[in-house]
Amino acid sequence: MTTITLGVVGETAGNERRVALTPDGVTRLVAAGMAVVVESGAGQAAWYPDPTYVAAGARIVNRDEIYAQADVLFCVRPPDDVARMHAGQTLIGLLQPLTDPGLAERLAAAKVTAISLDMLPRTVSRAQAMDALTSQANVAGYKAVLVAADTYGAYFPMLMTAAGTTRPAQVLVLGAGVAGLQAIATARRLGALVTGYDVREAAHADIASTGATVLDLPAAVSAAGAGGYARELSEDEAHAQRDAMDAAIGRFDVVITTAQVPGRRPPRLVSATAVAGMRPGSVVVDLAAGPLGGNVDGSVADATVVTDNGVTIIGAGNLPSAVPRAASISYSRNITALLTYLVHDGALVLDPADDLQAGVLITHDGQVVHPRITNALTHACLEVGS
Repeated sequence: MTTITLGVVGETAGNERRVALTPDGVTRLVAAGMAVVVESGAGQAAWYPDPTYVAAGARIVNRDEIYAQADVLFCVRPPDDVARMHAGQTLIGLLQPLTDPGLAERLAAAKVTAISLDMLPRTVSRAQAMDALTSQANVAGYKAVLVAADTYGAYFPMLMTAAGTTRPAQVLVLGAGVAGLQAIATARRLGALVTGYDVREAAHADIASTGATVLDLPAAVSAAGAGGYARELSEDEAHAQRDAMDAAIGRFDVVITTAQVPGRRPPRLVSATAVAGMRPGSVVVDLAAGPLGGNVDGSVADATVVTDNGVTIIGAGNLPSAVPRAASISYSRNITALLTYLVHDGALVLDPADDLQAGVLITHDGQVVHPRITNALTHACLEVGS
């Protein structure tokens, strides 16, 4: 029986320190009868040097050998030389096909099978161990609070000393998904007075369950969407919410925003008016900052901006990379769980009729097979032709 060979490529995206598979994952996959090759140095930034992979049962190879030998390639984000893949290979990672449907089109043309973990259907219970968005959002929410605390010029907790009492920081977390709830919990552990808000009314109970206060906005609307995500607000709804939010934000020392809509521009939650109303020394951390924009007016992806009124805005769209070891461990477990689900009798077996696989399978047999991606490509063609 032919052994399937798995390849771990080094990340090429700027400032990406995670690795797709840790030595622990290698051990599990080798024990399951698979061969693993790892690009030399792929785990170094996450503190996994080559010898740790060799000890786990992997072979260390160069990048040319990875592309030549691997049946399945693992990545965190798409390699910038993904065009080197050949027909019959499979790429598994956080491919963000809704943001870049052209990548799916190119992979299909090369007859590469693409599986994107960020498309995993969260409503399928057996998918929980494979949910990379959740595992990475947990890391991001935790790190966002540490970044904010490091930047904020005062204490998070109340401190009573001989020199007097220092009041605790007032922290507002916008969005109560996985990242938001982790941020709320972490800020509370540091002793801050924490308030949370989410456009989904059902999430208010989750905020309250952490012991945080739920922000009461008079113009609030429910925005529960399909698949466990928030839907995009209408223009009128967003305008009403923004006005109410502008009036509330000024009393907080730290604001952390976490709201995203898959494949769409992140909702604008903190306006320039709101930022202008904050006190000097206040800090805003925008976890949604990225190529499509962010939640905060004035935020810049992977950059820190200080406004004229002394508010620090941190565009932190890839915080999991700043906690590379923990983030890599979680991501590796997600990858391992998915692969264990897909491999039978030593071969990768794909079934588009399976609801879980239908969610993550982007390209197969030379075609873009995910309907949301085909729709995105169709709309892109219509816009070019108009």
